[in-house]
Amino acid sequence: MKRGLVEKAAMAVLGIMAGMGVLVLVLILAEVFLRGGGALDAGFFLEESRDFGAAGGVRYQITGTLLLMVGAAALGLPLALAGALFQTEYLKSPGLKRGLRLLIYSLNGVPTILFGLLGYLFFGIYLGAGVSWLTGVLILAIMILPTIQVSVQEAIEALPENYREAGGALGLSRWQEIRSIVLPHSFFGIVTGTLLGLARAAGETAAILFTATAFSGARFPASFGDPVPTLQTHILVLAQEAVNPRAIEAAWGAGCVLLILVFSLIAASLFFRSRLSMEFDR
Repeated sequence: MKRGLVEKAAMAVLGIMAGMGVLVLVLILAEVFLRGGGALDAGFFLEESRDFGAAGGVRYQITGTLLLMVGAAALGLPLALAGALFQTEYLKSPGLKRGLRLLIYSLNGVPTILFGLLGYLFFGIYLGAGVSWLTGVLILAIMILPTIQVSVQEAIEALPENYREAGGALGLSRWQEIRSIVLPHSFFGIVTGTLLGLARAAGETAAILFTATAFSGARFPASFGDPVPTLQTHILVLAQEAVNPRAIEAAWGAGCVLLILVFSLIAASLFFRSRLSMEFDR
């Protein structure tokens, strides 16, 4: 009787805390969309920014953000996939596996400003890339690498053992097993990890603020050495320096666009994650 009351009380407390967390999130989202929703129309998405953000839209900011995201995923995914396959398919030492897993988890906790600082020193100064979208792509690729690798590795490790046993019974080599069994059945996990990495890259500001972006004078880059405008930088600069109410509304509108982008990626990752579970339940 007493134990049941304690469990019910614990569930009630957890439910209240979870509800408070959801309520805070809903209030924040409501505030953003109430303040910036009025700026969202076709012109806001299709026109370029003018008059210090007080007029026009965020066409080039959206383009720059997507360019950095896609470039980072294109570089980060192969590295993350190679790392996950090495740990799950080739590395035999349990100690090394635990050490590498701890390292990957630790990289997820590194402050993003450090990624930006070290990345700029190495890619921007030492390699001569300067403040450019290429520097931003390289920094973001390293930053999202742990996120993608953890998701991919978990998908591969969740693969039912009888799949591998069937491959061994057919006489497949290790690479043939990876190519014919592991990768196809881990596809949804790989996509999930990539989308989560893209979502993290989409919301990043500190790592790219002084390494890859420009607030004005930049459009679509014509070379690897050109900076790009991004939604993150656009929001930050307008919120700090603009005194025009229309510019502030545009900053909230850009925040709405960024939230829509991030939540779309997260929703897509949840969809593919559910498909992965369905695949393993067959």
